[in-house]
Amino acid sequence: MVRCPKCATEIDVDEDEVEEGEILACPECETEMEVVQIHPVKVNAISDDEDEEDEEEESEDGDDLADDDEEEDEEEEV
Repeated sequence: MVRCPKCATEIDVDEDEVEEGEILACPECETEMEVVQIHPVKVNAISDDEDEEDEEEESEDGDDLADDDEEEDEEEEV
């Protein structure tokens, strides 16, 4: 038995039926959890913030490339 780290709902998990690294979903709040330990079973919530941060970094990188192109254009004109 484990508790959802977000809503504390008890989830019946048999340590013989899960593997480390397996992804589980809370039946109440649908939070995804990764099994980080089997004996006893322990889970960590997988946060959506990481995905959002990755997307922000990608868009920032794209902006940086656009700035670099403008600087190169300015240098060529001189």
